[in-house]
Amino acid sequence: MELLDISDEVRTLADNLMAFGAVPPSEPRDALHIAVAAFHGVQYLVTWNFKHIANAALRSRIELVCREAGFEPPIICTPEELVGEDDDDQIPNG
Repeated sequence: MELLDISDEVRTLADNLMAFGAVPPSEPRDALHIAVAAFHGVQYLVTWNFKHIANAALRSRIELVCREAGFEPPIICTPEELVGEDDDDQIPNG
């Protein structure tokens, strides 16, 4: 697994995520996780953190702050959302 650098630009994006209310200022590590993923072009950020990262109410702010800084935000999801459900678990039609 590749380690991703935390540059000054990543730290600035994390600060912006907190400053614009996308992540609470009390959670700088959560802001940094999102910023690292966006800066390095990570497609998916998989998390169980529903409070500050995989939060539907904050998702649009996270996306806006990342895009305004010139980065495409990662798709934030849970492991189950990334993998999807088995066909056997679906309810048949009819």
